[in-house]
Amino acid sequence: MIRASSILLAFAALTLVLLPFQLAGMVFGLRLQRSLPHWYHRLLCALIGVRIREIGARSAASPALILSNHVSWLDICVISALSPVVFVAKREVAGWPLFGWLARLQRTIFIDRQARHRTGAASREIAGRLLEGDAVVLFAEGTSSDGNRVLPFRSSLVGAVHHALGNSTQHTLVNVQPMSLAYVGLSGVPLSRGLRQRVAWYGDAELVPHLLAVLASGAVDVTVSWGAATAYDMSADRKAITRDAERSVRRMTAAALRGAASAHLAGQVPAGHNAVPPHAPPHRIDPCKFATSAAPACAFPPSASAATISASAPTWKPRAR
Repeated sequence: MIRASSILLAFAALTLVLLPFQLAGMVFGLRLQRSLPHWYHRLLCALIGVRIREIGARSAASPALILSNHVSWLDICVISALSPVVFVAKREVAGWPLFGWLARLQRTIFIDRQARHRTGAASREIAGRLLEGDAVVLFAEGTSSDGNRVLPFRSSLVGAVHHALGNSTQHTLVNVQPMSLAYVGLSGVPLSRGLRQRVAWYGDAELVPHLLAVLASGAVDVTVSWGAATAYDMSADRKAITRDAERSVRRMTAAALRGAASAHLAGQVPAGHNAVPPHAPPHRIDPCKFATSAAPACAFPPSASAATISASAPTWKPRAR
């Protein structure tokens, strides 16, 4: 647990240093409130040892609604490290010790998933952020999965597209882009279906023990794939938008998991690294650029071998997010 303790100390120091600047940005409406969380999470990924391979790129078009699958609490760090975004989360998260406070600092949109009659209000709030220029990330499954599959997407909050266009005199289109997260390696060990539970936070898993276990494990390899962005107008059907995005995310997730496994078996890439097609060069966040004495991110020796790690997966239960 020495590694986890070192990372937590570095995290606390980083948070305390940047906190006054983020608060000032939020109070005075500065652009800093959007860019600072992006750089904050880049540094966090470096401290934790998250190695990101990016296939494709986020569309620069605005307004932008990003529909993604959801696997772990790490998703927030990974996505924020790639681009300035805001997230949609269940209202209960706002009351979580520390994590709720951090979510508010990132200007998260909190919604009540249990009150269906408030869906319209939630969609209007998302629409307002879209029109203000924020790229909004919606975990469309409404929960987290075990990382081996993509759950059905929910279409209710995609209605924010219509609200955004109905309230705007400047925009006639809203861009919706699918995004896939696939965790493919941990401590240099390829994550098979049974081992992916070590990164995936779902079911009845407690947050703090899971977080400490991940921090103590070593480098985490994740593939982020971007689908094609599609511009929709007021005539678009939210169920069709959701269905198309879900199909794209399923395809990209399966390709990333299958590609990582095939490449490792073929000996084409080191364990824990994903093979990327030559026509889509990956963007990589190099932890070495941000290495610290507390958490040297340039070398993470495997903490366990595949032979010593149990491949048994727990009974899968969705966790509402």
